[in-house]
Amino acid sequence: MDATDRDAIAEAVRQAEEATAAEIVVVIDHAASSYRTTPVVLALSLALLVPWPLLSLTTISAPRIFLIQLICAALLLATLLWYGRGGRFVPGFVKRRRAHDAALREFTARGMTRTRLRSGVLLYVALQERYAEIIVDTGLDGKVDQKVWDEIIASVLVAAREDRMREGLIDAVRVVGSVLARHAPRSADDVDELPNKVVML
Repeated sequence: MDATDRDAIAEAVRQAEEATAAEIVVVIDHAASSYRTTPVVLALSLALLVPWPLLSLTTISAPRIFLIQLICAALLLATLLWYGRGGRFVPGFVKRRRAHDAALREFTARGMTRTRLRSGVLLYVALQERYAEIIVDTGLDGKVDQKVWDEIIASVLVAAREDRMREGLIDAVRVVGSVLARHAPRSADDVDELPNKVVML
């Protein structure tokens, strides 16, 4: 996503906030986690299985079995580190949990909880995990049915699969803005508390 795309999304945020007291922040994260430990744990777990057939089916000495186990662990680790880049061997539920945790961290880090009316709305996208989430602050919590947010997220994920991230996020921001305009309309003394920019991580 280049600067032109980010500017277009930021402009959509600015326009959406013209009708609402809420603050919208868009965060696009290349990866919610590095998943460096997963290949290590998997390689060592598989290496633990190596001695059992050797002990029961061969007469190889224990020191040699240990050496074979070390070699297998090293080969497995190298293979899994190479082919496991991008979290390929990480279970989906782990990816979703890490992405959700990253979204919560970004919600706090971006000052969403410090708005005057506690009306921050974070639209978080983790590209590697193919995950998106909308998090709202306490001032808006419960005012909008969760199904509304889920439908917006579903449309963002469809756009991402079709390589239309820019259009998908702009459409999502517009829909979020129209929903917020109904539930948290802008007042005469409202000020823009958070920057209207796309955060790239």
